[in-house]
Amino acid sequence: MAEPLRVLLAGGGTAGHVNPLLALAAELRSRHDDAQIVVLGTAEGLEARLVPAAGFELAQVPRAPLPRRPSLDLVRLPGRLRQAVAAAERAIDDVGAQVVVGFGGYVATPAYLAAGRASVPVVVHEQNARPGLANRLGARRAVGVAVTFPGTPLPRSTVTGLPLRAALAGLVADLDTDREGTRRHAARELGLSPDTTTLLVTGGSLGALSLNQKVVGAAREVLATGAQVLHLTGKGKADAVREELAKTLGSPADRASRWQVREYLDDMHLALAVADLVVCRAGAGTVCEMAALGIPAVYVPLPVGNGEQRRNARDVVAAGGGLLVDDKDLSVAWVRERVPPLLGADGAAERTRMGQAAASVGVRDGAARLADLVETHAAPPSPPRDEAP
Repeated sequence: MAEPLRVLLAGGGTAGHVNPLLALAAELRSRHDDAQIVVLGTAEGLEARLVPAAGFELAQVPRAPLPRRPSLDLVRLPGRLRQAVAAAERAIDDVGAQVVVGFGGYVATPAYLAAGRASVPVVVHEQNARPGLANRLGARRAVGVAVTFPGTPLPRSTVTGLPLRAALAGLVADLDTDREGTRRHAARELGLSPDTTTLLVTGGSLGALSLNQKVVGAAREVLATGAQVLHLTGKGKADAVREELAKTLGSPADRASRWQVREYLDDMHLALAVADLVVCRAGAGTVCEMAALGIPAVYVPLPVGNGEQRRNARDVVAAGGGLLVDDKDLSVAWVRERVPPLLGADGAAERTRMGQAAASVGVRDGAARLADLVETHAAPPSPPRDEAP
């Protein structure tokens, strides 16, 4: 009988790392029902909740973030990193890992170093068009490097796209099977009209103040198209949006019926099932999900970091699947000029064209492509430590 596949997955801290990790874990489990899959993460990150909830084991390591500027954390780094690498080595040994797959972030660095010490093959997945420090380190000795976007500057890379989280992969399949029924179900769950053009505004779980302010400032023009709006404001930002809407519209009945305000939505796939146009940031997950679903979007890259969000949206915008506007250039006047024409009846043909263009560069099978790469590079199985003679 063949030995079960043994894999250590490393990634945590943010949904951008955890979601593709869990998508790969689910794909590997679907191919190998006896696979031993362990996730390396911290007790503080998002993975501490999401990984066990998805049915996978979490092996904890202490946080060892790499400071980007001189600070007390830089002095503490060597000791913290040694502890994290030791914990990663124990996890590799305990599961008898045939391959370590890293998704970047501070959890990935100790995993890459530990894999090197244990002579275990490493596969790196980079979600952003501009790679982070951990993955630049890991890619130096990795046997396989997977990237989400073409042109990502990592050596010997293969474009796999982004593994879609389970809910989004399911939505892709549902829309292919019954687009109208899927839309109507989602609209009913959200209290929206399935027959009305829908604008989705979202800045992620924390929201984006500039998106909230500028779109609300153009509320009269947006609603004049006959569209409805699902506005996900981010944690703690809903009341401010409601107050601004009251000032702008002065019509509570109309506001309640066609501008729905929520802080956050756990079932984000429902929002995407009804969205005809999205105003959003340009995180890798967001861009890839819009493209996979063929949804036209207005991308407003986060104005901090190393510019990766602008690069993330580059290919889909170049294909004609979205509009790109810098945060500093996003204004009420810009929204009034560019968004309402896409929402009215006359904009339907343009939305269709943009959606098709987005889909032309979208990748729907990223999890399968990455799983193929992992299987190719997994070392021959060896027994875990407690089974060794």
